[in-house]
Amino acid sequence: MQMTARIEPLPWESEFFGIRCGRLILDGGLPLSGLSMAEYALVQAKVPAQRSAELDALSNGGFRLVDGEIDFLFSTDSAVRPAAIKIARSDNIPLLRAAAARLFVHSRFRPPWFKLDDCQRFYACWIENAVTGCFDDQCLLALDHSGDIAGFVSLRRLDDDTARVGLLGALISGQGTGQRLIGAALDWARAQRLSRLRVATQTSNLAAMRLYTRCGGVPDGSSWWLYR
Repeated sequence: MQMTARIEPLPWESEFFGIRCGRLILDGGLPLSGLSMAEYALVQAKVPAQRSAELDALSNGGFRLVDGEIDFLFSTDSAVRPAAIKIARSDNIPLLRAAAARLFVHSRFRPPWFKLDDCQRFYACWIENAVTGCFDDQCLLALDHSGDIAGFVSLRRLDDDTARVGLLGALISGQGTGQRLIGAALDWARAQRLSRLRVATQTSNLAAMRLYTRCGGVPDGSSWWLYR
């Protein structure tokens, strides 16, 4: 088959990481060999796992597998707000930035494609922007018995009756924090009159997949991230 694609520039990521980044969009434009990939320091591609022909073509075209991703879908019909949940405020930002920088170092923004410091800074910036509503719409906190922050989840509305989890992190493990955060996310989506919630995780993150399944999530798609 003849694979066609186009490259969309990623201006925000390019400025943030200090390298010119682009995103390969399948099904349109030019043959892979005709694209101006040399203009970019990094070209990213997200390919549905079932599209094996495109995966083979990208591999032959110099792309390297970086990570796998599974998308989980939840219904908000029976959502109930858990106890000890609150909206994050600006005075929570320093702690949340430090936590996000520490928790997500094994993401697709990791070395050797990105510097470790930049990866940490990226997630710190993401959670701060969630608190201020500049990227995700809201950040919710789960509190422990002492009222300290035990975990956080960021959320945004999509255009199709759906909310999506951005970042979800538990500062304390083994105390049901993850389940409370998913419960809080479902309740938030229901309060926004949205019927569905989505969350994606890496294929290597078995703990997250077990959590989402236990909370009623159903795998609804899988993809591979490749870089060149």
